[in-house]
Amino acid sequence: MLVVEDDASIRELIAEILRGEGYAVTEAADGLEALRACERERPVLVLLDMRMPRLDGWSFAFALRHRELKVPVVVMTAARNARDWAEEIDADGYLAKPFDLDDVVRTVARHARSPRLN
Repeated sequence: MLVVEDDASIRELIAEILRGEGYAVTEAADGLEALRACERERPVLVLLDMRMPRLDGWSFAFALRHRELKVPVVVMTAARNARDWAEEIDADGYLAKPFDLDDVVRTVARHARSPRLN
């Protein structure tokens, strides 16, 4: 599981919740860190913020496809058009911020390629 979010407090909270649910979680503060993480080990799912420094969500998704790394992606955004942004990058789903943490857990369970650690 890879959580890509430039807001450290949001990223750390999501990661902590998912670890508590038994997922192995890697964190990235921007798209560049996320690409490096995906190349090191293929995550079961990417939770992707769209507006980030250095490499935004759109550029990350393009680079991921260009590298032919097939990983499910769920967009996380506070934009009113979260669904549209998810469709733009052909994401598997989206979470509109602010989101309920139970929604995060349910969305991850629905889209992750493999089961939890425990």
